[in-house]
Amino acid sequence: MSDIKAKISQICPSATFEEGDCLLVSVPEQDWHGLATALKNDRELNYDLLTAVVGMDWKESIGVIYYLTSTARHWDLLAVKVEVTDRKNPMIHSVSDLWKVALFQEREAFDFYGIKFINHPDMRRFFLRNDWVGYPLRKDYDADPKLNPVRMEDEKHEDDTVSFVEDENGKIKKIPGKVFAEDDYVVNFGPQHPSTHGVMRFRASVDGEIIKKVDVVSGYIHRGIEKLCEGLTYPQILHFTDRMDYMSAHQNRHCLCMCIEKAMGLEVPQRAVVIRTMMDELMRISSHLLAFGCTAMDLGATTAFFYGFREREMVLDIFERTCGARMSMNYNVIGGVIADLHPDFVKDVKELINIMPERMKEYHKVFTGNVIAMNRLKEVGILTKENAITYAITGPSGRGSNWSCDCRKKHPYAAYPMVQFEEVLEKSCDSYARYMVRMREIEESVRILAQLVDRIPEGPIRAQVPKIIKLPAGRWYQQVEASRGTFGVYIESDGQKNPYRVHFQSPCFNLVGVMDICCQGNMIADLITIGAALDFVIPDIDR
Repeated sequence: MSDIKAKISQICPSATFEEGDCLLVSVPEQDWHGLATALKNDRELNYDLLTAVVGMDWKESIGVIYYLTSTARHWDLLAVKVEVTDRKNPMIHSVSDLWKVALFQEREAFDFYGIKFINHPDMRRFFLRNDWVGYPLRKDYDADPKLNPVRMEDEKHEDDTVSFVEDENGKIKKIPGKVFAEDDYVVNFGPQHPSTHGVMRFRASVDGEIIKKVDVVSGYIHRGIEKLCEGLTYPQILHFTDRMDYMSAHQNRHCLCMCIEKAMGLEVPQRAVVIRTMMDELMRISSHLLAFGCTAMDLGATTAFFYGFREREMVLDIFERTCGARMSMNYNVIGGVIADLHPDFVKDVKELINIMPERMKEYHKVFTGNVIAMNRLKEVGILTKENAITYAITGPSGRGSNWSCDCRKKHPYAAYPMVQFEEVLEKSCDSYARYMVRMREIEESVRILAQLVDRIPEGPIRAQVPKIIKLPAGRWYQQVEASRGTFGVYIESDGQKNPYRVHFQSPCFNLVGVMDICCQGNMIADLITIGAALDFVIPDIDR
């Protein structure tokens, strides 16, 4: 850590440092882009992955905390704080030229905090309409409904964009632009649910049946979860995580609990640690079975859909018996789990483990080897390894581009150090590769469960926690491997019983960010296939 601090000080003498769960570097805005360039390109630093962009309002100032990861140096995590005092017109240099994931992440910070990113090519809101008044995550936001009445009409200027470009003399010029060219033929996909996997809208410009560009229009079911968290206690915010990516409900809630427990310095009983891990892997199997079935159904193969749901019902039955629910389980709590395992849990898990090898053969026979499925998936939706990294595409979609990015391996947590499993990688970088990663990961999840099912220790299921939980002042970031990629939770506390700021870094938010580059040059019908193979879940985006 001292070597990193010395190197950064050498590059940027104005930088200051603060220790925490990871090193925090504070840098003046005017020095930020220069430091960011060095962090990305310097061989000793090599922070090649932009993990999270967290917009912040500190009342006296406004800014962003960037979380960067060096995959070459044991996935070392670094936080960089950039702030400005001009609340009326906050401007920060964009890093979208260095890490392409910032193309969407910085738009979110603009949408909710009004931060204009200099040299960003497309400074539009992402979730809210361009005519929305105010920036909802600011502490001084005026929530008077009269300012933003319900509008049923179409957005008049949704094709208008703007960029704030810095010239040679350091002057900022506002340059208007358009998303599509005037003579582009634009087709709407969504926001109805079928085939867009939720209430998502894609606008695609086409040349005949060939896609030229895809514009993502999100926010149709945005619920303002991060804003709601600021007015609730820590136990009260847990339930939101089950309702984002509902196919990663256990993993997401596990992540939030781990982040809070880390801040409290709380040790979770080993029985709860193993139970949490098993529930996470059951959740992964359930999610991948749904992805298998929906990919097949999106291509018109309804039989395969029912095959996948047959075993998924067994997983949901296991959840229901122990958790009391099949979808929003609300099972993890701060310090452990809310209830002990059902008496039939071990028997039911063993039954699932025993039948899955034969059922996997059925899936491959009915769909994987089908000539139509292979023609629709192979060499379609190419996402290179380089693009997977710069767009921060983790999970099965990243590993389908031959990128080793499994959080269970890179940042081992819970009971994963106790078990042996393989990180599944595919080399073809197409929709078929992403599909095959999920199918093979089902087998690895079964393997993990087989190692743990007879090793569930006796003992308490949760630690003792105070009735009123107050985290010490500070900031923490925690990551887990959710069903669709790395899920992150950022918490900043000012010492009160409710958080000052909570940010959920969703993997699906990044996944829709590559729809444009994956679809370009493919046919209209391939947009549905590519979306199915990326496997995003809309409530995880519309947080």
